[in-house]
Amino acid sequence: MSHIRARKTLNQQPLEAHLDFAKLGKGAEIPKDSVMNLGKLNKSSNNYTESRILSAIANKDYKFLREASNYFYEVSGIYSRLVRYLSNILTYDWMITPYINDQKESVNKKVLQDFSKILSDFDNLNAKSTFSEISLEVVKQGVYYGYRRTSSTRQVIQQLPADYCRSRYKVDGLDIVEFNVKYFDDQIRDINQRLMILKSFPKEFQKGYLGMKNGTLPVDKDDNGYWIALEPNYGVKFELNGGGYPIFLTVIPDILQLDKAKELYSKKSEQELLKIIIQKMPLTSDGELIFDIDEAADMHTNAVRMLSKAVGVDVLTTFADTKIDALVDKNSSTAASDPLGVVTQAIFNESGVSQQLFATDGNLALEKSILNDESIMFNLLAKYENWLNYIIDKEYNKNPKKYYFKISMPRLSIYNFKDMAKLYKEQATLGYSKMLPAIAMGQSQSSILATAYFENEVLDLSTLMQPLQMSSTQSDGSKGKGSEGEAGRPEKEDSEKSEKTIANITSQS
Repeated sequence: MSHIRARKTLNQQPLEAHLDFAKLGKGAEIPKDSVMNLGKLNKSSNNYTESRILSAIANKDYKFLREASNYFYEVSGIYSRLVRYLSNILTYDWMITPYINDQKESVNKKVLQDFSKILSDFDNLNAKSTFSEISLEVVKQGVYYGYRRTSSTRQVIQQLPADYCRSRYKVDGLDIVEFNVKYFDDQIRDINQRLMILKSFPKEFQKGYLGMKNGTLPVDKDDNGYWIALEPNYGVKFELNGGGYPIFLTVIPDILQLDKAKELYSKKSEQELLKIIIQKMPLTSDGELIFDIDEAADMHTNAVRMLSKAVGVDVLTTFADTKIDALVDKNSSTAASDPLGVVTQAIFNESGVSQQLFATDGNLALEKSILNDESIMFNLLAKYENWLNYIIDKEYNKNPKKYYFKISMPRLSIYNFKDMAKLYKEQATLGYSKMLPAIAMGQSQSSILATAYFENEVLDLSTLMQPLQMSSTQSDGSKGKGSEGEAGRPEKEDSEKSEKTIANITSQS
């Protein structure tokens, strides 16, 4: 198959090439990467056949399906574009709002202090890029498991291998993540490397592993695993469809059909290039030969020699006129003549994504398709929002009777943010939020506040940069009022007035 070729993946590289946890030792800084990837744990192979994929779908073999999705993300351009399109459709902007119940001056000062801290902490989480990367894994693998790690200066979410995670129940609407510490023995064979990685993990992982080794952590008889439950404000699980399988899973069999269609199209194209030159020797009116056999043979040899460097051309010599025919069926149907187009359209139909997104022309149905895609990802955005608010409630809202904070993630996408910014601006003229228009344009709250303070208080741009005054907006008598001090444009001199204007004034007086 032409487009399904094995490529080098992270799993084929040395483990330390993508498991750099040495920097996470006690007292060390958390790496700058917002999402720390533990590796996909999939084995790239050419054995992802159509029958095997369909069998895995029927049997709900999610582990194999995640591996297949990772594989086709690397080798299939269409599959990769579908995944990246859906995961990157949102802007992941956010806004912190204080809810103040006690409006005393001392409380207001405390609100400002806590507001500043929470903005700084969430800026350190780098939420926009973090959730964008998480969404990529959710769309690609069907589910994302992670662990939030904090330091004095940074917050990151460390990705956990989905095959060693599960969630069986919820607390406060959030999935409780359980991790199988058997992972360290199964996937990291080198003892020294295993110890190094264990030291880089939080203490609850280390305790769980020691519990497995000394027998204090009981084994789950159903799957022979050793599971530890993670705190919900640290352990995270995000998914789209509730099943933990890739959302574009059903597209993969069609992608395999596309490969077959490419092979068919290649053969058809070769056939279209083949030509036969039929050299027909003329006859007399009595049906006698004009040239003898030897002369005809010489003419055939000369034609073959002349066309020896031509590709896809054969010569046939007979007795009659000469003509050129192409070895193609001019009456073939559109579907038969364009198998690639048919299969490609089937792929996008199965995915539910409009093919026009990746084409140069437009379609009236494109807008509806985008709205549907946005609605899918807005559901995931709501889960991000719920999890962040859970963190805020647990770690920042210490006295909710006086004041508390909530985070909101406006339903903004790369397609609607301009319209939403315009809507927010119109609302601001009616007294609504002045921050929302700037947030919709991609600015953070801290950036908005810092910019406003610097421009107004430090640079004093409000004084230095005065807007031009229009005559219609001026109000004092020296700037735009008429002779009687009335607002509006000054009255023209009589010499500047038209005859019609003078006649109207005369008639009115």
